[in-house]
Amino acid sequence: MKRIGILTSGGDAPGMNAAIRSVTRCAIHSGMEVKGILRGYQGLINNEVIDMDARSVSNILGRGGTILKTARSEEFMTEDGRKKAFETVEKNGLDDIVVIGGNGSFQGAHIFWKEFKVRTIGIPATIDNDISGSDYSIGAYTAVNTALDAIDKIRDTVTSMERIYVIEVMGREEPFIAIRVGLAGGAEDVLFPYNEYNIEDMCEDIILGRKIGKISWIIVVSEGVASAPSVADIIRKRTNFSVRPIVLGHIQRGGAPEAFDRILASRLGFNAVEALLEGHTDAMVGIVSEELKITPYEEAIKKDCKKRLLNEKLYKITKVLAT
Repeated sequence: MKRIGILTSGGDAPGMNAAIRSVTRCAIHSGMEVKGILRGYQGLINNEVIDMDARSVSNILGRGGTILKTARSEEFMTEDGRKKAFETVEKNGLDDIVVIGGNGSFQGAHIFWKEFKVRTIGIPATIDNDISGSDYSIGAYTAVNTALDAIDKIRDTVTSMERIYVIEVMGREEPFIAIRVGLAGGAEDVLFPYNEYNIEDMCEDIILGRKIGKISWIIVVSEGVASAPSVADIIRKRTNFSVRPIVLGHIQRGGAPEAFDRILASRLGFNAVEALLEGHTDAMVGIVSEELKITPYEEAIKKDCKKRLLNEKLYKITKVLAT
């Protein structure tokens, strides 16, 4: 009987549990034995391996976080750490591992394959949606909705108090959340990675806006560009208007996954098991234009030019609609 392991690695994302559920039940349906690996690669190093069955994943479809826990493992980035992890793989008789995570998780899995020939299939799960080879990664859609809900509530105060609010959202290198909440939330501007902005021009726009009757202003900032407090401080000094910074923080990672992410996670879990049965390894399953796509890790972790182009187009729409 084929025996597989499942681990979640890196930052948590809404829908990870739905993916765990899908992989577990699809694997059992296909006659496999399933093991859960707690705390990602660090748990693999420490031999934190548990038995999984169909009941182990009951009632987790709509739960945020991950029942397998997650962690970032500096030890796994060392050769000695990966050797310990390989010993756990052998000790538990794991034929394959399903890795649910993002860029760093897939980089680790790729190195693991090159050094020890540990067979893995990846499922993209990151709120940044920065993985090539899949239109969406698990959790990204829910994170946008979570941030949008907060911004909708903040706008009530923005309008009532006639203030400028600078709202910081997650996204160190990719602006997936910032761009979409900016457009959906009616923001006046969005500051995001790889897009140059002029703070002086922004302040001039705000001053001009006040002169023609624009009483409130929302600026969304992706954390990879600047902090909300620093941007708010500059605007306050340049305009003498009332400015408030808000950092949404880790609420964007939590909460029940939206229907979109539950369905995506279920599909990708099913596809991951099928990929294992077909002999694929050192690769990630994704969905592009509603079709299954299997992408080698080396390609999956590269920057996606198509996604970047889409972000730029959405930003242009935001600016036009903000006038």
